[in-house]
Amino acid sequence: MPAGISTPDYRAMPLEALDVSDPRMFQYDYWHELFARLREECPVHYQPDSPAGPFWSVTRYEDIVAIERDTETFSSEPSIAIIDPEPDMILRMFIAMDPPEHDDQRRAVHHVVAPRNLQEFEALIRERTIEVLDSLPENEPFDWVKLVSRDLTTKMLATLFDFPWEERNKLTEWSDMFTSDVRITAGEGSTREVIIEHITACLQRFTELWHERKGDGKEAFDLIRMLQADPNTENMVDDPLTYMGNIMLLIVGGNDTTRNSMSGGVVFLNQFPDEMAKVRQNPELIPSMVSEIIRYQTPLPHMRRTATRDVELNGQKIAKGEKVVLWFVSGNYDDAVIERPNDFWIDR
Repeated sequence: MPAGISTPDYRAMPLEALDVSDPRMFQYDYWHELFARLREECPVHYQPDSPAGPFWSVTRYEDIVAIERDTETFSSEPSIAIIDPEPDMILRMFIAMDPPEHDDQRRAVHHVVAPRNLQEFEALIRERTIEVLDSLPENEPFDWVKLVSRDLTTKMLATLFDFPWEERNKLTEWSDMFTSDVRITAGEGSTREVIIEHITACLQRFTELWHERKGDGKEAFDLIRMLQADPNTENMVDDPLTYMGNIMLLIVGGNDTTRNSMSGGVVFLNQFPDEMAKVRQNPELIPSMVSEIIRYQTPLPHMRRTATRDVELNGQKIAKGEKVVLWFVSGNYDDAVIERPNDFWIDR
């Protein structure tokens, strides 16, 4: 940890003084104690002031699941992010919509990750993975995130979009920029003007690709043609805020989750050598190992809902319109539901 940064004593602080919005707890990996205390003492916690504004934190597994299922009381609109979008930057995306609109738009692109299509992609995924791994330097240190996690994810994103190969690095650059708001990066992110500049460039390029492909007669499973082929999204390009919102969702969703899980998995297998030995001896454990990597890493740490009515949860009264943040990273370590949650255990 850098000089001048110290780990807060979360156990000694009053509950009302806990800052659940501080991104540095993830940057320097001292978040476990904060969420452990909240699960024990205040599973529905209100923070009246933060860079993201006031919000409720929900930290227990069962409460998170219950809220996710109650879409009438806890809405995904207008945003799933802890921060509110700028009034002139409200990009509409299906993950921040409620049924039935959410279901209609999601249905247009979910075929790309359907089992049949993934089987068709398997040979290509294996080929590119082998290519990346075979190119790594031997007997010298290297940056795994840069040379493997980022590079491989970028290549697969370009494949899913059928994005011009020579421009593929723009996808991860845009993804990083879209999630760099200063309000969620302890002031270390990009300015609003710079983010808008990148959003505009992304929208312009994807609009060009849409028009190039419209009616070209090519049978392909790329995400743009899938949007064009579905009656619910065939004219999405005419609504730039919705088109850009969904393109952004697919880029960030495909980049952040995969890249972070791929990086975290390597760390965990080295931190828990017995688990590494298990999977070396029995490769059939790989599917359960992947699930455990996702749980242990939790590449998407939280998601927000907005209360559509006054509601009570665990004795706390949440008012209509208030933000409710579901901390998946806490629920995935809830020992009331998960046995030995702090252990990386690939055959659990």
